[in-house]
Amino acid sequence: MKEQVFNFIDKSFPLVVELETELTKRPAISPDSGGEGELDKCLYLEGWLRAQGITQLERHDAPDKRAKGGVRPNLIATIPGKADTKRLWIMSHIDVVPPGEQSLWKSDPWTVIQADGGDGRGLRLIGRGVEDNQQGLTASVVAALALVKQGIVPAHTVKLLFAADEENGSAYGIDWLIKNQGTAIPELFRKDDMILIPDGGDPKGETIEIAEKNLIWARFSTIGAQAHGSRPDQGINAHLAGAELAVRLHEELTRKFPDHDPLFEPDYSTFQPTKKEANVPNINTIPGDDVFCMDMRVLPRYPAKTVLAEIDRIKAEIEAKHGVKISYTLPQCQESKPTSPDAPLVKLLSKIVKEVYQVETRPIGIGGGTVGAFLRNAGSDSVVWSRMDDTAHQPNEYTLVNNILGDAKVMALLMTEER
Repeated sequence: MKEQVFNFIDKSFPLVVELETELTKRPAISPDSGGEGELDKCLYLEGWLRAQGITQLERHDAPDKRAKGGVRPNLIATIPGKADTKRLWIMSHIDVVPPGEQSLWKSDPWTVIQADGGDGRGLRLIGRGVEDNQQGLTASVVAALALVKQGIVPAHTVKLLFAADEENGSAYGIDWLIKNQGTAIPELFRKDDMILIPDGGDPKGETIEIAEKNLIWARFSTIGAQAHGSRPDQGINAHLAGAELAVRLHEELTRKFPDHDPLFEPDYSTFQPTKKEANVPNINTIPGDDVFCMDMRVLPRYPAKTVLAEIDRIKAEIEAKHGVKISYTLPQCQESKPTSPDAPLVKLLSKIVKEVYQVETRPIGIGGGTVGAFLRNAGSDSVVWSRMDDTAHQPNEYTLVNNILGDAKVMALLMTEER
């Protein structure tokens, strides 16, 4: 059976090019980034899958008046297995980011171009979204078709999830699906399900992401009193207080939460001032209000509430010292439970990756956020894995066809493996 499945995948180049090309033609950009959403792309994918013989399809649309059709579609394809326990989910996302500066692209971002990278690794497909996340999407579909078109029943039920809104926080994607299952939509995820997210990786396929740092984004607003630059005694300098707050948060939080964990790179928590919003337009005015943001990536051993308590302490001291009023909002505050490195999915995936790619894998944690955090927090083992060059969000984004076909083989073996 393995040889039969691999032979099908090896001959699937036309399917890969067709699906990548047609998906890329249909930009699926969030309304948050000036787009219409994912509806056109989802409708095409739904029709294409049905025509190819994957017919057990269901849509769960999150309402969004800003988007085309008023919805953000989430599509699930089911391939029934011999058993319906420990189901395998492969989750990719259908939204993409905007192409960015057009002059940096050597071709139309929405038209797939085929090119040889000149590095001996085979053909590249170039275009916005071809890797992020159409590589994983296409690989999962090819793996499923290798079974469906040859009458092979997977060992356990397979669920392919094509989610919306991953690029902008998943409020209309996986987060919406988890929060609404059992009420607005049926129960989707079970405790014993295994979930693979092919939306990150490395060029050799060596890393299996099982954990993420806790993510805290904070926007601090400081209110003082505006005055002439020559009379600071008549005002309260909000910028000065905000600057001291930024420095103290960076230095004191770093000291307060000092642990290291070799699972992550960097292996420590980070507390970085980032965005600074404009205050006054001229040099000779003491600003009465000031806004800056911080990006904090915290080792999972430190609960977010503990970090926020320290932020409140430092904030109160700055308010008392400068006579300002400081408030803050949290555009994101996401804690993430890890998947155990000994989880069955991690061990099984590691064994199969070695079989297909002849590489030893290792578990890692990352500082960035993925949809895996939502699933892990909901009690489902999930991992992020793929073999990719990680050209996501860059001009001239590309994917290697050999990566799509190789990842499809890994996924097909996951589907057929008895466990």
